[in-house]
Amino acid sequence: MTTQALSVSLQYSHSIGRGEFSGPGFRNPVAIARGADDVIYVVNRSYEYRPDGKRVTICTVDEEYIGEFARGVHTAGVTDIVTEDGSLIWPTSVALDQDGNVYIADEWLNRISIFTKDGEWIGKWGTEGSADGEISRPSGMVFDADNNLLLVDSQNNRVQKFTKDGKFISAFGAQGSGDGQFNLPWGIDVDADGNIYVADWRNDRVQKFDKDGEFLMKFGSSGSAPGEFDRPTGVAVDRTGMIYVADWGNERMQMFDPAGQFVTLTTGDGTISKWGKDKLDANGEMWKEREIAQGIEREKDFWGPVAVTVDDQDRVFVVESCRNRIQVYRRQEPMFRGGGRL
Repeated sequence: MTTQALSVSLQYSHSIGRGEFSGPGFRNPVAIARGADDVIYVVNRSYEYRPDGKRVTICTVDEEYIGEFARGVHTAGVTDIVTEDGSLIWPTSVALDQDGNVYIADEWLNRISIFTKDGEWIGKWGTEGSADGEISRPSGMVFDADNNLLLVDSQNNRVQKFTKDGKFISAFGAQGSGDGQFNLPWGIDVDADGNIYVADWRNDRVQKFDKDGEFLMKFGSSGSAPGEFDRPTGVAVDRTGMIYVADWGNERMQMFDPAGQFVTLTTGDGTISKWGKDKLDANGEMWKEREIAQGIEREKDFWGPVAVTVDDQDRVFVVESCRNRIQVYRRQEPMFRGGGRL
């Protein structure tokens, strides 16, 4: 009997977050990293006029609030900006090394700030420029199996590899639309074999490279049909090689198979988070306001899906900057007929 595979699917689990400038919640979140014991680190970019909202929130997948760290800097109307160690202006991404230390990229400061898993500042590196080892508007980051940091050097249209201490190792990429070239790249991830995936933002595609930066394949084109992109910002690869892309301009997240073939997409299924319910329960009038609010059904939809990451439990985390939350999905294992897995 022929074994027929049914389509892979994504099952919505729950949402994490609510809009807050401090405490349990997020303010314009832009990046997420998974730590040990279901702990997550969420980078909040906030606004220029509200530096208090620029921080890293530490919580769990089940919305247990642990704390926050880093300090924001006020930039609106300021000519002489003074930044202290551990401060943030335009944070873009977060990555954890093998020791659990937290690395935050800042595209205003053109530097990487390093913290312990508990948020204690322990170092920084980065020099603005275009020479090897210099950076201009850093965006996505990920550590490879050798504990080296792969950094998307967005304004320089390349990916650079550094030691965790910031020593330059290698680089690949140049400005353009050809194979292996970039136009303002943003997100990045690596698969189990060390291959590198880059969300090529302005070229509306994802490119795949081997661990040495040699071009392997690309997929995607400009548009809104399934498999097309409008300014993709995030990319993640799970343990089976399935690829997830935050399709920012199209307000959706798409899934592709290891060959880059479109599988499925979601435009969001968000529900009220545990933190959100706690806030509403504390003020009964807010529940009444929700009951009469027009367009509340759109709350489930993605708004500004800017980043995506996956874990080894087949969970997919989509960061929504404009709704101040993370929608969590679980990839469903393929089902088979005819003597296979049911």
